[in-house]
Amino acid sequence: MKYRLAVLLMLGAASAASAQSMAARPEDVATIDGIINAFYDVISGPAGQPRQWQRDSTLYIPRVQFVAMSVERGKPVADVMDHGTFAARYNGAFVNRGFFERETKRSTTRFGNIAHVMSAYEYRATENGPVLGRGVNSIQLFWDGTRWWIASAIWDDERPDNPIPAELR
Repeated sequence: MKYRLAVLLMLGAASAASAQSMAARPEDVATIDGIINAFYDVISGPAGQPRQWQRDSTLYIPRVQFVAMSVERGKPVADVMDHGTFAARYNGAFVNRGFFERETKRSTTRFGNIAHVMSAYEYRATENGPVLGRGVNSIQLFWDGTRWWIASAIWDDERPDNPIPAELR
């Protein structure tokens, strides 16, 4: 099982992860670049380092939906979760093994106060270690007049039958 998918099965302690108990950092939410950079920054770090779940929660609307795509027995499977479930499922593996996810290329489409970001990524267990996998995050955002919010995020990993599209390589 791929590393990214395996972490779905591991539970970790992520106390109060879903509560937006702190204000968003202005630099995280003032621009699309800022919120996408924060999206990757908050979950990345070496083994043993707690993840920034409270900061992470400030990026999303209440009741945000995350969808992790996978394939089981040849069929697509969508694992839908809220922020608290996402943090609980991923925290243990991120902290125990280390996890660094970084954007490799982006395509953004904006119309008025909404935006859709297709963000190619790669992930590693250590900052400069070997790439363990790649994929694409599809992130839907909106501008409320003062800041950007992530309304939902869905992702799928690259596989031999599912290569990263040319425009995101």
